[in-house]
Amino acid sequence: MHDILFYEVTPSRPEAHYFTVRLRFRAGPEPERLCLPAWIPGSYMIRDFARNIVSIHAWSEEGEVALEPLDKQCWRLEGSGLVTVEYQVYAWDASVRAAHLDLSHAFFNGTSLFLRVVGKEGAPCELELHPPPVSVWGYWQVATTLPSLETDQAGFGRYRADDYWHLVDCPVEMGSFQQLDFEVEGVPHRMVVRGHAEFDRRRLMRDLERICAAQAGLFGELPVARYLFLATATGEGYGGLEHRDSSVLLCARKELPRYGLEGTDADYRRFLGLCSHEYFHLWNVKRIRPAALSESTLERETYTCLLWAFEGITSYYDELMLARSGVVEHRDYLEMLAHTITRVMRTPGRKLQSLADSSFYAWTKFYKQDENAPNAIVSYYAKGALVALGLDVTLRLRSDDRLTLDDLMRLLWERYGRPDEPVPEEGIRETAETLLGADLGDFFSAFVEGTEELPLARWLDTLGIGYRLRPAKDDQDQGGALAAAPEESPQARPWLGAQWIQKGDFLELTRVLEGGPAQQAGLAAGDRLVAIDDLQVTAENLERLLTLPPGRNQVEVIAFRADELRRFALRPRPRSADTCELWLQPEERLQPEVRERRERWLTGMPHP
Repeated sequence: MHDILFYEVTPSRPEAHYFTVRLRFRAGPEPERLCLPAWIPGSYMIRDFARNIVSIHAWSEEGEVALEPLDKQCWRLEGSGLVTVEYQVYAWDASVRAAHLDLSHAFFNGTSLFLRVVGKEGAPCELELHPPPVSVWGYWQVATTLPSLETDQAGFGRYRADDYWHLVDCPVEMGSFQQLDFEVEGVPHRMVVRGHAEFDRRRLMRDLERICAAQAGLFGELPVARYLFLATATGEGYGGLEHRDSSVLLCARKELPRYGLEGTDADYRRFLGLCSHEYFHLWNVKRIRPAALSESTLERETYTCLLWAFEGITSYYDELMLARSGVVEHRDYLEMLAHTITRVMRTPGRKLQSLADSSFYAWTKFYKQDENAPNAIVSYYAKGALVALGLDVTLRLRSDDRLTLDDLMRLLWERYGRPDEPVPEEGIRETAETLLGADLGDFFSAFVEGTEELPLARWLDTLGIGYRLRPAKDDQDQGGALAAAPEESPQARPWLGAQWIQKGDFLELTRVLEGGPAQQAGLAAGDRLVAIDDLQVTAENLERLLTLPPGRNQVEVIAFRADELRRFALRPRPRSADTCELWLQPEERLQPEVRERRERWLTGMPHP
């Protein structure tokens, strides 16, 4: 039986962004090893949280105890008996992944603050949260899903955790915030919103309740005693991170529902999709979880080829659940799906990198993208969502509509999630084949391990969805949903073949796309465009300057590369057909089985 590990956290110097953390435990006769995680589950990049520890020392009843650094994140403690380790942590990361502290609030993920006593990870833990010792802004309260032992009305006091892994999987928010409470299947849910934001609280609670209930209905149970959304509203921001019974969200204020909003606009749908995504992780990732990641000690990279399933399938369901819950109209859902298809079609890297490789190399490629990223990689979120759609269609067609991806998720839950058994690397495919009673090697070889172009038109047609790709109308055009099949395609406009930002008097290229006119001309990311054919180039006139009169096939581009002026011969060409449009095919033109399949797909109704 392990002794209890006692942790204390105080936002001791909010004006300087310092937490004070204390760890007390009973050390054995041999030296103890203390380590802070290098990364946080759900975000697959080494973040070296220990770099934010600015001072650390330890003592026992007999006096100072030696702490010897072993590497960038671990220490050896020379001492025995009851030992206290105290350290200061600088917290100025406003993302969902780390810790942030100022006079307005304190937030942390446990992976940023809590040292792990190696070999004692299974010991029960207690955490005491102290209020700031100095004057701060507003009335501070605590929001966390850690079970309370003894806390005051604001939530400060003692909490418990089953073990270290439970402790670090329950983020904590302290500060002034708005609270929204609702229930799903009798389980209390709460959303905490920090930041200056006026929004329709009743509307948001109602919509979240419907989305969460739809997901619980898919799996047939809700495996938590309570759930907490921790949201921060800012001027601009987006992100989310899943935890065992909570999630951390970052959104723009405009994405919260305004009073009087009819239906849903694109901003509000974006926020609901984020909430839906992180909530679906309650099952898919936190409990149906890859074996490789479940065995990690968070000290170094841990590799798996399954992120496409855990993030891609979740990305497929996050927006589909908005439609199934009735929160968004079917046409709005198709618009969101069309935007995902457009993003993938505008990624030349989809032809080079498989989903399995995208998952495996997430640490160094997806999470460390550079100017060549669109040409070299593909998102296991976006393309993973489209492959999940394809797997859903494939299961329906090959089972004569008896089986769907819903059935696969339920079987994964029964086989791995409920009994808390990690999913092996072949677990997704093997479970799908068990469900279907047939081999799915062709599907997985082509679209997961391979880079074959996805047959989206065929997949969507079997669901009664019209599909086309057309050239973009401008740089903001992401495609969308139509009321009916289009009669004609817009005329293709001239294309630079690069992404750019206006920077002063220049257009600075940020990414040059594979095979595009800019790349073929020799332009590179970082080049600053000055003129085209001796005329100053701006965001407003770029397309006009690329439009050639009859008889000409190129323009002269003048650009700075570093501090050297250079000239490039560029041959503009029309934009490629990479912008997706979707529409509901008329019911009267559909075969009965297609009409019924589409209805069951969009509503989640099971096969009779």
